[in-house]
Order: sequence, then C-alpha cells, then structure tokens
Amino acid sequence: MSIQRISVNPRLAGAVVHAGVAWLSGQVPDDRSQDCASQTRQVLAKIDALLAQAGSDKSRLLSAQIWLKNISADFAAMNEVWSAWLPEGAAPARATVQADLASPDVLVEIMLTAATGA
Repeated sequence: MSIQRISVNPRLAGAVVHAGVAWLSGQVPDDRSQDCASQTRQVLAKIDALLAQAGSDKSRLLSAQIWLKNISADFAAMNEVWSAWLPEGAAPARATVQADLASPDVLVEIMLTAATGA
C-alpha cells in the first residue's frame, strides 16, 4: 500500500494518506491579527482544502484535536464556528485543550483524522 504525502515541506506534511485514512497536521491561521473566531474560520478553510486533496471531506471525520491559547476566553467562539462548519451527524471524537502554541499570536490550532474514499 502506498503512502501519499500532501503539502510537504522539510519538516512535515500537511496531510498523510494511507490505507483509507488521512491524518492532517495541526493547522494554524495565516492571518494571526484576527480574533479566535476568524482564526478558526481560516483554519477550517485550510482543513477543507487538505481534506479535498486527500480524497475526503468534513463529513468523514474520525477525530479532532483542538488547541486554544486561552480556553476560557475563546472556547465558545471557536465552538460556534466549529458547529456551523461541521455537517450534522458527522461529529468526530474530539479533545479541546489549552496550550502554549508555537507563536504568541496563534489562538487556535486544529489537527484532524478522516476516512478517505479509498
């Protein structure tokens, strides 16, 4: 069975597909000057693009890991955007935690696993 790597740089792949499963790396927003809701929308748009390249979509999610810089300040805003994005009946297993993220202006990072059409 082959392994497909998508959006590869010297350190990581944006996604890896193998045996009917796509593992997405943690995605962060490009415009970090915005609030958590806007950053979450940016991240989910990047995830949609990666899932499409991997032969999947948000209706096939298996698990999600979400990291917030300030969970008490941003959990509700992130969840509102997440809920609007997620198709009904497609909720993955999910964990959301507070973490010091790689850059001080990143408020949210999301990593997903999804089934592919293969």
